[in-house]
Amino acid sequence: MIEKIINNKKLLALIVRGKYRNKKGITFFTPNNSTQQFGYMKHKKKHIIKPHLHKKRVTKISYTTEVILILKGKLRVDFYNSSKKYLLSKVIKEKDIIMLVHGGHGFKILNDVEMLEIKQGPYSLIKDKIKFEKIDEKKIKIKK
Repeated sequence: MIEKIINNKKLLALIVRGKYRNKKGITFFTPNNSTQQFGYMKHKKKHIIKPHLHKKRVTKISYTTEVILILKGKLRVDFYNSSKKYLLSKVIKEKDIIMLVHGGHGFKILNDVEMLEIKQGPYSLIKDKIKFEKIDEKKIKIKK
């Protein structure tokens, strides 16, 4: 239910399948030192999460990470290393969540898709993104 895409000991992506469920409490999928974190929470009726504030602090972010939640449809994610070399592809579908951490990635919409994308900000398309040519469709390798 949780898949890690790793290349040369670097986490490229973390996929949490829509069927993931834990019995109770809070489960974070990302390590404490991750610049972006996400987790799963399951609580019973009347459970209280105490009111709280988040402290102001300066954090250095070296790379933009993004989390995508598929609300509807199906999407193919193509993974590339930091040298723009194609590695593999994965299919994600409704209720799946993917966190893209290192390396490059591209997408092909397989079924009409609705998704949420969450990433750190402020974000500048010019300063934060390098576009490059996608892999030839005939060379796609979908990993199960």
